[in-house]
Amino acid sequence: MRYIRIPMERVGVLIGPEGEIKKKIEQITKIKLCINSESGEITFNEQELSDPFKMFIIENIIRAIGRGFSPENAFLLLNEDMDLFIFDIHDYVGKRPTHVQRLKSRVIGSEGKTKRVLEELTESKISIYGHTIAIIGSIFNIDITKKAVDKLLSGSKHATVYRFVEGSMKKLRLEGGF
Repeated sequence: MRYIRIPMERVGVLIGPEGEIKKKIEQITKIKLCINSESGEITFNEQELSDPFKMFIIENIIRAIGRGFSPENAFLLLNEDMDLFIFDIHDYVGKRPTHVQRLKSRVIGSEGKTKRVLEELTESKISIYGHTIAIIGSIFNIDITKKAVDKLLSGSKHATVYRFVEGSMKKLRLEGGF
């Protein structure tokens, strides 16, 4: 039995209106999800899977929804070229709420500019939720996005990070990475 816990306020999003998101995950993966609405615990039996890679995909979709992504964005992970990465801001500044908020604000930027620019340049999706920053991106682009977010969390200037991303994406295109 596999077990994942997501925040209580995200359980409704995972289930969806009239259970449609849960049903869609079950149809696509052929696995029955057991969702405990009281605790936020999701379990499924990995023995039901014919393809062990699907277990990884199911877990990533559930984690992505739990980390603030819309189900539509989480379903991008059904593509085997897509991956999920989650930063814990506590790893950068400890658990002080003011420091966590400051770093979240650095990644969001003024009126959402930084987040939007990173998403556009890297063709990735970014979700900032609680004390985490999650990224969904292609296996080619996600490393660049991860490095950019790490640089922001570590205190690099926004302009420096934008130049890094633009240069890295240009280099990736020239090398035929995507």
